[in-house]
Amino acid sequence: MTQSLKMALKSIAGNKMRAFLTMLGIIIGVVALVVLVSLVNGATSSVTDAVSDLGNSLLTVTVSDDKGSPIKLDTLTEWAAEEGIGEIAPTASTSATVRADSESDSITVYVTTPSYYNVEGLNLLLGRFLKTTDVDNNNYVCVINETTATDLIGYLDCLGEEIYLDGMKFTVIGVLEDDDSSLTSVFSSGSLVAYIPYTTLLRLSSSVSTDITEFYVSAEDESDTEAAEEAITALLMDRFEEDEDAFTVSSQNVLEDAVSSITSVLAVLLGGIAAISLVVGGIGIMNIMMVTVTARTREIGIRKAIGATRGEILRQFLLEAIVLCMIGCAIGIFTSWVILELVTVAVSSLSLSFEMDGTVMLIAIAFCFLIGVIFGLYPANKAAKMKPIDALHYGG
Repeated sequence: MTQSLKMALKSIAGNKMRAFLTMLGIIIGVVALVVLVSLVNGATSSVTDAVSDLGNSLLTVTVSDDKGSPIKLDTLTEWAAEEGIGEIAPTASTSATVRADSESDSITVYVTTPSYYNVEGLNLLLGRFLKTTDVDNNNYVCVINETTATDLIGYLDCLGEEIYLDGMKFTVIGVLEDDDSSLTSVFSSGSLVAYIPYTTLLRLSSSVSTDITEFYVSAEDESDTEAAEEAITALLMDRFEEDEDAFTVSSQNVLEDAVSSITSVLAVLLGGIAAISLVVGGIGIMNIMMVTVTARTREIGIRKAIGATRGEILRQFLLEAIVLCMIGCAIGIFTSWVILELVTVAVSSLSLSFEMDGTVMLIAIAFCFLIGVIFGLYPANKAAKMKPIDALHYGG
């Protein structure tokens, strides 16, 4: 075996350019497999962490049919006292034209209550969030995000400033940090956003009803979302005549599971495509090994004439094919590591990190070994079956 390995390495070293071109298909296949799957896994980890940061204790309730018994603010106040339920915050949104001094733009306006701040995990930079008195008294106050303060008003410390939403004057009482810590922040990042009391909704837009059709629910115990989900589902079923189609209750866990499922399928698909590249590389190796066997026919004849067995000839050429595959695999893995490091540096501003997946690396090694065996077996067997007399008389 050692002698066969030395001869295989000597043969490869004697034709460096041909060996490299032969391995190129394997190198490309390994790079494609390792890099693509590692990129998907890295993105999956980042997205999953982002979803987890939004809070797994948050439930979103959407009402599609109120059965003639619409949900009001008082209803949510009663439900918030139920066991298992933490806080409940109604939410609705509308687009408006915002104006501050001579500047105007389009803004997304969220109408809600004070509990929204804790439920969504918002962070204040300046001032305060909405209070119960703002809702009870229909106060014309608003809390804006950091982007609105800097892009529209021109500076962050804008407490007490007045802005106009569709011509109605509102006083800025707080500025929220743009930290993407809530689900709303993720989808509104970089946009102008304002929060106003829920009871001010009708005055801002006559086309919007004050009936609550969507609200967020936090669990009393963050580690027990199921209890909150069961409690709110029971309340909704009782209110809507046991019609489970009248509403939907979804949690962040569902979103996290969906993301993981989608990216897992994507990783398998990309891995399968990359595996095809490895098979193509294997075909290239078999082709070169066939040429090698033909070119070394007289050598095979001489070795057999001086006593080399069929098994030794088979082992020599099979080992050469395997060594070609494994060297190509090693180069491919090193190249993949370099590419992933460069990509990580390139996207460092996005807080993404891509590391080589150990499992994928082992799969690539095993796959390359199998390719070497499968595609090297036929040429090696052809060489082993040659008759010494025919090989010695070969004049190719």
